[in-house]
Amino acid sequence: MNHPVDEKRGLMSGRRHRRYGSAAIAAGALTLAACGAAPQAASTSTGTGMPPGGAAAPTAADVLHGSYVALGDSYAAGPGLPGRTGAVAGCQQSSGSYPFLVARRLGLELTDMSCSSATIADLSTAQPTGDGINPAQLSALSSATALVTLGIGGNDVAWASTVTRCVELDLIPVMIPGQSTSGLTPCEDYYSRDGTDLIQQRIQTVSGQLANTLSQIKDRARRARVYVVGYPDLLPSSGSGCADTLGITPGDIAFLNDEELRLNAELRQAAQAAGDGYVDTYGPSEGHDACSAPPSRWIEPLIPDAAAAPLHPNAVGEQGMADAIVAAVRTD
Repeated sequence: MNHPVDEKRGLMSGRRHRRYGSAAIAAGALTLAACGAAPQAASTSTGTGMPPGGAAAPTAADVLHGSYVALGDSYAAGPGLPGRTGAVAGCQQSSGSYPFLVARRLGLELTDMSCSSATIADLSTAQPTGDGINPAQLSALSSATALVTLGIGGNDVAWASTVTRCVELDLIPVMIPGQSTSGLTPCEDYYSRDGTDLIQQRIQTVSGQLANTLSQIKDRARRARVYVVGYPDLLPSSGSGCADTLGITPGDIAFLNDEELRLNAELRQAAQAAGDGYVDTYGPSEGHDACSAPPSRWIEPLIPDAAAAPLHPNAVGEQGMADAIVAAVRTD
């Protein structure tokens, strides 16, 4: 499989031997599927921003005194975190998510349009949820908008259902006592049919859609500084530390990690091509994936140990993502 260049280093191509346990795999898969199906809420707190007029991008000082619009999916909304908020309950927004943390740190007036299960299409059209309808996320943008963050793409590549499918496919191999699973990749085999990587195809589609979306954002908020926010490290590069956690073979853990890196690489490329910023959250979160020790995790496993949705950022993860965004805004 040909790999794009990793954000911090070359993609891991080795498949190392690991033994996996069977800790509540089926229950975890059901929990993940339920989370991926439940859309999440949008909290709106509007305010006046910098005065309209002119097409020049704002300086850092302008951003720090302007209005902030947060766009994105559940990684921005913060499902499962305390502090439920938002005009649409189905979006499952939390005041502990990175948009709120960034707004507090920078002293900005926030309009949070993020919504769980959002796809790129939901940025420009209304998104029905299990409990209300989130307006088109781009509708919050205006000439007064000074800062925009956009975290999107995971649902467009069907990430939650892909991981759930991997758990189902790998269930038997990882539960056979004494069997080496180092060379088994049922999930990779399933998504790589006739020499075609089906997940990679989805990721390439995301790239084109995102380019169009970034153009729309510029049309609506000409003076805003825009940052595409990448996804944090969900899985270790070689499956290390995943015994008794996910029930996926080491080879398939590495396969899924590679696919996440592909997605982040495409998000970065689209942002740079549009002249926008890219916030790398994968690099700062390496070693804090869903298979790491609970105190250091940014991402919760299938059966969360802390308050968060399965395979989503916990409070530590949202804070880490906020730190990366604030650093980008202050240094660009």
